[in-house]
Amino acid sequence: MTSHAFSIRPAVDEDRAQWESLWQGYLEFYRSSLTATVTDTLWRRILDPANEIQGRVAVAGSGELVGLVHFLPHAHTWYANPVCYLNDLYVNPKIRGGGIGRALIEAVIEHAKQQGWAEVYWHTQHHNAVARVLYDKITGGTDGFVNYCVDMSRYPQGDGP
Repeated sequence: MTSHAFSIRPAVDEDRAQWESLWQGYLEFYRSSLTATVTDTLWRRILDPANEIQGRVAVAGSGELVGLVHFLPHAHTWYANPVCYLNDLYVNPKIRGGGIGRALIEAVIEHAKQQGWAEVYWHTQHHNAVARVLYDKITGGTDGFVNYCVDMSRYPQGDGP
């Protein structure tokens, strides 16, 4: 692809194959894999206006999908209005550096403003240095918090840590 002209829009049913190709690239970047059932469930959630998970795609002038972002609002104990977790962000590696990642983040921020959400936040891995340069430009730096996660699949039903 030679052109960096693109637009951002909500994902639609016809995007499935191209979206899935980007989604698999995202998972590979993070050395992860998910079952087809989980991927199908995510896609259905993105398309379901009643579901909180939302998705936007970056579309090149040729119609090719070149990026994706998934996000969801949720209640927060410190704000009266919901906050927004930007869950996944991915741009085709062949055309990174052309403003697509920034535009996807800004599309989420603009949507959050329109909805009256109090905050947009996200996480990334420490080693994701290239993306962190962009994130630092947009946010002014990290909030200083360290992220912890308990993978509940490690505990049989009814057992705890």
